[in-house]
Amino acid sequence: MTMDYLEFAKVWNDGHRFVEMKTSGSTGTPKTIRMSKADMARSARATNAHFGITSSSVLGIPLSMDYVAGKMMAVRAWEAGCRLVVIEPSNGFVLPERVDLLSIVPSQIENVLNSYIPADIGALLIGGAAPRADMIARLRDRGFKGAVTYGMTETASHVALADIAAEDAPFEALPGIVFSTDSRGCLVIDAPDFDYRSVTTNDIVTLIDNRRFRMHGRIDNAINSGGIKIHPEMLERAIPSDFAYPFYFTGEADEKWGERLVLVIECRADEAAETGREINRLIPGHMLKRIYAVDRIPTTSTGKPRRLPPSQLNVIYSIVL
Repeated sequence: MTMDYLEFAKVWNDGHRFVEMKTSGSTGTPKTIRMSKADMARSARATNAHFGITSSSVLGIPLSMDYVAGKMMAVRAWEAGCRLVVIEPSNGFVLPERVDLLSIVPSQIENVLNSYIPADIGALLIGGAAPRADMIARLRDRGFKGAVTYGMTETASHVALADIAAEDAPFEALPGIVFSTDSRGCLVIDAPDFDYRSVTTNDIVTLIDNRRFRMHGRIDNAINSGGIKIHPEMLERAIPSDFAYPFYFTGEADEKWGERLVLVIECRADEAAETGREINRLIPGHMLKRIYAVDRIPTTSTGKPRRLPPSQLNVIYSIVL
């Protein structure tokens, strides 16, 4: 059952200290967790301060209230005492008026570029998944301002922001957040002022200092091919966003290399060879070893590919490169 704005408002004012929320699976199996309302309010105030949100601002949300992104925009509006424009969730959403801060997911960037100008949107808050580099470049070239977020439901939305106006900008912590890495090279979020205190992620990063980092990919997606670590997410971000077919990179067992990089693509069998080779030309080093065309790529509840191995999919055609 879905939740709307008024239902969430009742939950927020019900006198309980926690809100129940669904996770998207960023730190493990999707589940329902209890999130401290105090943490949500702290996070909201930090974001409002970063973007200069005041009681005279207007916030916009074309996302579902079922997940943390929608709920947190409501909390930001309540904390600032400003208006929130709730828009029907859609990749073709329609803004009824100018907004000072608009929270979107990567699949909605195209609509922003096609339908709006920077004067319509004070700043964009882009989360839910890593956007393609070329989409951020197009926003930057058009003069849009805002940030890509890093965070998860367990951290009451984002804990770091990367400025879209700066090329290759690192993620930088919000106030009260510091970063370290564990023995795997994965990010550890330390938040002493928050009830959750600390979260150890499965995201491999390079720390610049204890407040800034660059993201590489998830450790559970990393492919070890002949001792070389390949991060599928980095390769995927290099593919133009207007590529015609859903796809992802993953690994499978290889007798010589331990693992090999393969491409899973949702297309017809007769389209697979040329489409796969087109992608292969866009990634470095001739790393891709095999292409699998499938009839459908399963997705999570938030629209991300589930990254199942080819053995668990309905493969209609395969090519060895």
